[in-house]
Amino acid sequence: MAESAGSPGATSVAANSPQQQQQTVAQPTTPQQQQQTTQTQQPPDISSSQLSSPPITGTAQIEIIPCKVCGDKSSGVHYGVITCEGCKGFFRRSQSSVVNYQCPRNKNCVVDRVNRNRCQYCRLQKCLRLGMSRDAVKFGRMSKKQREKVEDEVRFHRAQMRAASETAPDSSVFEHQTPSSSDQHHSYNGGYTYSGSEYASPGPGTESSGYYSAAMTNYNDLSTNYVDSTTAYDPRPTQSQVDAVAPDTPSVNAAGVLPGVVNNDSAEVSEMLSRAISDAYTRTCLMPIEQIQESFRKAPTQDLAKILFYKDMPQEQLWLDCAKNLTAVIQVIIEFAKMVPGFMKLTQDDQIVLLKASSFELAVLRMSRYYDLQTGCVLYGESMLPQDAFFTQDTAELKLVTCLFELAKSIAELKLTETELALYSAAVLLNPDRQALRGHGEVRRIYEAVLRALRSELDRTHVSPLKGDVTVCDALVAKMPQLRDVTHLHMEALAKFKRSQPHLEFPALHKELFSVDS
Repeated sequence: MAESAGSPGATSVAANSPQQQQQTVAQPTTPQQQQQTTQTQQPPDISSSQLSSPPITGTAQIEIIPCKVCGDKSSGVHYGVITCEGCKGFFRRSQSSVVNYQCPRNKNCVVDRVNRNRCQYCRLQKCLRLGMSRDAVKFGRMSKKQREKVEDEVRFHRAQMRAASETAPDSSVFEHQTPSSSDQHHSYNGGYTYSGSEYASPGPGTESSGYYSAAMTNYNDLSTNYVDSTTAYDPRPTQSQVDAVAPDTPSVNAAGVLPGVVNNDSAEVSEMLSRAISDAYTRTCLMPIEQIQESFRKAPTQDLAKILFYKDMPQEQLWLDCAKNLTAVIQVIIEFAKMVPGFMKLTQDDQIVLLKASSFELAVLRMSRYYDLQTGCVLYGESMLPQDAFFTQDTAELKLVTCLFELAKSIAELKLTETELALYSAAVLLNPDRQALRGHGEVRRIYEAVLRALRSELDRTHVSPLKGDVTVCDALVAKMPQLRDVTHLHMEALAKFKRSQPHLEFPALHKELFSVDS
């Protein structure tokens, strides 16, 4: 998705005229032209603590950074933000005439490459939230601080792609991720996973499943229908991308890219892992944490009409409503998993085992973001609902809802940052104690690398222990069995409900993930 910054034919992003700002054109450059550019435009100083990579100049090729709006391959800075051609064109059209976009849902639609055209309202709001404006300055006219921020991000994405050539044990989670089946999947985020039949061979896992097809492949099928007409999208990596990430490419000098990683610097690896997983998490959250907190402030604390609406809702309708919302969350959880470094290198069988075992647990972790400690309510749609709004007469369901709220509250009380919650989610996903895992050793290796990154992050932000010598990280690890327990409660309640209502049809992905058939 993201084009290598070092490729000679890559698009240049500096724009010195309005026409150049709005439309970037790929033009080949000769070695003489590159030398002249380097001589005339000196890059800002980058401290030695930052990632080592070739210098970034004012005419830097920054398409390696995915589109900030949808995660597709970017083509430069447009209206002040790094975007793809599709989002650039969309924003231009939204500003050229009077528009009155409406959101058919709850104004919290996911905007990514797959479904960016489903809701124009949410797409435009995301553009504006990121700072897109007709009056935005061009990249070449940004302040030094702004340019350095972009340049640092370029370095990060470069390093992430080139780290595929590394062979150090701790850094190998960053190796080029290739799905282990003959089905090739292309990550929508534009930076973490590349695969194509011309460039990657399938691994040992070959078995298929309806769940995997519904969850993974359908995203790629949908992309055909929803790619913006202004985007010339090719999911296959360019040759320059293959050169940049192929381990056996002679031109890639691993020692010159990430010296700390080559020397097995665990701190450097943990930092890269934290950034990659945090970015994946941010891209796959249905609602930014700032928007959730704003909803806490705006939503009525006791919307009696809504509470009564859910309390009076028939049991069947309540189950289907919750199943629909749970399925939407799990769809983005799957996308998150695909972007976790190392996950797509596992066999397809192990990917399925991990996702099926952890999907409900990860949904509970995401639920904790929507739990308001002050009111004891969760943000459900546009309403703040207490746990008794979901109570039914069934004892199994009553126990499930109670445990869900208690667990969400206990996680919210830890006051984790988004990065910490992202790393914890990745650790839960990669829990090596899942039954039926085949590549147990490989899963454990990635899990331990993620856990080290989580501990490192928590050591910086949660200095004081919770109680005695118990750290926040210890508390999080101790919660993993609780997450498994609430998953079992969910399966028991679901099985009981389905036995009483066998005619009800649940979403396809929900049925595959939470199969209770004997």
